[in-house]
Amino acid sequence: MAEIDIEKENAAIARQYKELLRISYQILSDDDKKIIRKAFDVAVDAHKTQRRKSGEAYIFHPIAVAKIVASEIGLDATSIVAALLHDVVEDTEYTLEDIERMFGITVAKIVDGLTKISHLKKDKDVSMQAENFRKMLLTIHDDVRVIIIKIADRLHNMQTMGSMPAHKQVKIASETLYIYAPLAHRIGLYNIKTELEDLGLKYTEPEVFNDIQNKIEESKEEQQVYIDNFAAIIKNSLDKEDFKYDIKGRFKSIFSIRRKMVKQGVTFDEVYDKFAIRIIYETAIPENEKFIAWKIYSIVTDHFRPNPVRLRDWISSPKSTGYEALHITVMGPKGRWVEVQIRSHRMHEIAEKGYAAHFKYKQGEQKEQGLEPWLNKLQEALENQEANAVDFVEQFKLNLYAKEIFVFTPTGDLRSLPKGATPLDFAFSIHTQVGYHTRGAKVNGKLVPLSHELKSGDQVEIITSEKSKPNANWLDYATTSRARSRIKSSLREEKKSIAEDGKEILRRKLKQLKITLDEKSINEMVNHFKLKTSLDLFYRVGIGTIDNQKLKEFASQRSNSIFKFFKNKIRRAPSIPTEEINQPEVSNRYDLIVFGKEEEKLNYKLANCCNPIPGDAVFGFVTVNEGIKVHKKDCPNAVSLQANYAYRIMTAKWIDSSQEEFTALLELTGIDNMGLVNDVTKVISNNMHVNIRNISFETNDGIFTGRITVIVKNNNILKRLITNLTKINGIEKVTRA
Repeated sequence: MAEIDIEKENAAIARQYKELLRISYQILSDDDKKIIRKAFDVAVDAHKTQRRKSGEAYIFHPIAVAKIVASEIGLDATSIVAALLHDVVEDTEYTLEDIERMFGITVAKIVDGLTKISHLKKDKDVSMQAENFRKMLLTIHDDVRVIIIKIADRLHNMQTMGSMPAHKQVKIASETLYIYAPLAHRIGLYNIKTELEDLGLKYTEPEVFNDIQNKIEESKEEQQVYIDNFAAIIKNSLDKEDFKYDIKGRFKSIFSIRRKMVKQGVTFDEVYDKFAIRIIYETAIPENEKFIAWKIYSIVTDHFRPNPVRLRDWISSPKSTGYEALHITVMGPKGRWVEVQIRSHRMHEIAEKGYAAHFKYKQGEQKEQGLEPWLNKLQEALENQEANAVDFVEQFKLNLYAKEIFVFTPTGDLRSLPKGATPLDFAFSIHTQVGYHTRGAKVNGKLVPLSHELKSGDQVEIITSEKSKPNANWLDYATTSRARSRIKSSLREEKKSIAEDGKEILRRKLKQLKITLDEKSINEMVNHFKLKTSLDLFYRVGIGTIDNQKLKEFASQRSNSIFKFFKNKIRRAPSIPTEEINQPEVSNRYDLIVFGKEEEKLNYKLANCCNPIPGDAVFGFVTVNEGIKVHKKDCPNAVSLQANYAYRIMTAKWIDSSQEEFTALLELTGIDNMGLVNDVTKVISNNMHVNIRNISFETNDGIFTGRITVIVKNNNILKRLITNLTKINGIEKVTRA
């Protein structure tokens, strides 16, 4: 690199540093500026030989992260210092001890937390994304600033991802949408959350992103005219009240418009609330703040009809992130629904900056406490499981990875399991032999049943015994495919072992009855005892279900002349070969694949590499761009997929869709009379292919209402049932709920 370029780069670095100090949201003291300067010098020295993929000096990245932390999030000097140093321990020769010696224990802890997130241990059974987030969760308890700086780090990486290969862009963008954007929302960093979502969409669905972005640009002028017309209608009324206010239009984010298009199944032009109108007002007296908001609400609804279902009062009950505002949806000009957000200037600043702005408005002793109350509040927001019911992330728990939990072994090692996993699943995840010999389990030092549902953070100890072995009940307790397949395999092996013994027992017993055990006699016994396979026959003899008495009955029936007569008649039909008897029955009507333990019907494609056909043993694989692909279990790619992407594998099987059953709820009303319930149950029982799951009746002053849950195979059967029920004397109306 030429000398002149280095000089220019150094000048640019110095400019960025000065801008960092200038744009800080918090007021920095002289001591703050000294410690930030010291951190800047250490970061420059540490990263002096490093460059980013784009070719620019690496130091620009920590400065950019520190600027986001200082300005957009509004953190204090400690956080700015930690942001400048966030990659120093990970990527350079500086140690954590060096950081602690130079900047103190708090900065060192934050940097350590950020370093832990980056040093990923590639566990074989855990996806990188899950491992990343799990480490992140474990650092929350040390200092919430770790999470905030990590979000800022991710934002800058997303802003400068242009030089990366496309597959890495997609991976990082997907992780951002799944983990970092919801976290930013939970903390109250709405602007950052919006930018992360839009950037995520830009790399995961570039065509969709560009299409929506272009359409927004094309319609901006038209939208501004609409906003001006809206403002003109209410301006006079607001001016009469002497309010100081500002009316702004805000286009919804590209990501949120895309979400509406998908959720509502509409085109861009059909999304009615693509923008919101904000009325931001000033108030000299804090006590009047709420009163003015409702006064403005009253003025707006005097001019435009409100949608009562779409009123959100976050002034009386602020969100867990501190967000306050009054949201209403009104029928605006040209018959279009418009969202109106009413906020004071203070509320607006909190919406933009989160708790940092909240802190700015505190007085006296509260102000002297610094950012501690705010950070505690953030900690609470992240851990709070009882968030506002209307909040977009009301279901966002600490375990964001909703389908995964993390539990500890007695020695402190971490294990990843699906949500709903039991100690039995844990045992088989340790080792198949541990699973086979499980006798009991302790969770957090207490004995629990094998069906106990584990939660993140549990410490699980498995009690084993050489005498213990799987039994059929274990299939009710196990939820993971690994545990269930191992249990089934063990039960099959045990069944085969018992069947082998049973075959010898049967040979001896038939010899006493003067019958030879051969293919012909086996076929006869399979038919006689109404079994499917010879294995079933031998197994039942082995466990004693088919005893001496039953075999004698078979022998006497076999020798009976009438039986022989019928047998000769039937003999014209070809006998069933032994191989077929030993095979499980496969329906030629299998035409649908269902997924998971709940047998969900999802969209899927058949993989071209193995071309599964109805009846094949199959599994589902969740692809990045093409949804679920279905492969045969013996597909050439099966081992590779299951070894590298176990977390994306779904259990699947073929079913006969004509044999599916559905639950329907019927509501009945009419005039109460004697024997009515009996008449209703009689009609249902007389309708073929209908079963009652639940039934309840209530009477009030001679009028009855009833609710019946029935199980039917299709809509035609249900319609016939409804018709028959309406014919009962006293029933006025039967409807499907």
